[in-house]
Amino acid sequence: MTDTIPAAAERALAFFTQEFGEPAPGARPLYVHAPGRSEISGNHTDHEGGHVIAGSLDVAVEGIAVANGTDTIRVADEGFPTFEITLDSLEARDDERETSAALLRGMANQLAATGRTPTGFDFAFICTVPAGGGLSSSAAVEAAYGRAMEALWEGPEIAPIELAKMSQFAENCFFGKPCGLMDQAAVCLGGLAYMDFADAAEPKTAKLDLDFETAGYALCLVKVGSDHADLTDEYAAIPQEMQAVAAAFGKSRLSEVDPAAFDDRVDELREKLGDRAVLRAIHYWYENGLVDQRWEALNAGDIERFLALTRASGASSAMFLQNVSVPGHDVREQHAMVALGLAEHMLAGRGAARIHGGGFGGSIQCFVPTDLVDEFIARMDGWLGAGSCRRYAITEKGAYAAWL
Repeated sequence: MTDTIPAAAERALAFFTQEFGEPAPGARPLYVHAPGRSEISGNHTDHEGGHVIAGSLDVAVEGIAVANGTDTIRVADEGFPTFEITLDSLEARDDERETSAALLRGMANQLAATGRTPTGFDFAFICTVPAGGGLSSSAAVEAAYGRAMEALWEGPEIAPIELAKMSQFAENCFFGKPCGLMDQAAVCLGGLAYMDFADAAEPKTAKLDLDFETAGYALCLVKVGSDHADLTDEYAAIPQEMQAVAAAFGKSRLSEVDPAAFDDRVDELREKLGDRAVLRAIHYWYENGLVDQRWEALNAGDIERFLALTRASGASSAMFLQNVSVPGHDVREQHAMVALGLAEHMLAGRGAARIHGGGFGGSIQCFVPTDLVDEFIARMDGWLGAGSCRRYAITEKGAYAAWL
């Protein structure tokens, strides 16, 4: 068998055998792949019904799932303790919030809602998506669970955006993190994709076949040296404050608010909601416009305009969205801001650098001239630690499963 399967599947199968033993006679192994993602444009616009560009990356969850004939799902994640859930109840549990078990139970809940009958299976996976680095390892895990359950439990085919919405539900309602849909949509769609979330139930998407390196720039993501896994409250404050502005106009999201009406009530909103909420609303409209301009530039092949707009996006996140440094933390520790400063120092006016994903900790995103990329990686690793900076590529495949 291992002579004919992809190398990633072979590694996952070896790990499965190590954790659970050889699959039982007649039990067919299922290979599952779900990539990490990079937010290319649209920093905290998705949850407000805005626009985003994102790309799936050449790092992924690679797993093997095998039915076990019980009512228990057992999950082995390389480097972490094996855990399990029973399928007697698929409701959210307070004692599982912010745990891997919550994501697993949440996805089982959503797949069961398609008319499937949940049954037990063993799932062992290797994850090369850096945890806490802003590349959406949680969304990749959710999508991997979903594709495994889709194949193992008889039922209708699930389209990428439908699976993304199920994954978002699991993260919002079971895990307890109020994320938008961008992470999950990028993981499920694959490739470089533009997304319009004005209609949350049916977001519009478009894809572009583009290689940044052919245009002269490498996509580098730099881990800044602080894990953002414990910053759920800081993330939650961003949509909460944006939506508080929308609520002042009787709306639920900023995409539904007329910017001119906002302009007329700035003083009132500052008094009622505070300056940061107003600044974050300003960021939303500015950043949302930048997404469309950057998508136009990419489609036109104008990489220099794309980079100039990327720099503008980074400035807006730092100044208006304020998701680079963590409020109330020791001001001597500003990991993401230092990483951005060092990247700008190395780029010296070329390329672009910005906060990546949710912000606060995690990673920064850099578009580095290909003639500088080796030196850039070496210097960033020297300053921030070996392995901090990595060169990535956009990959076409989103989350999928295939029988071996």
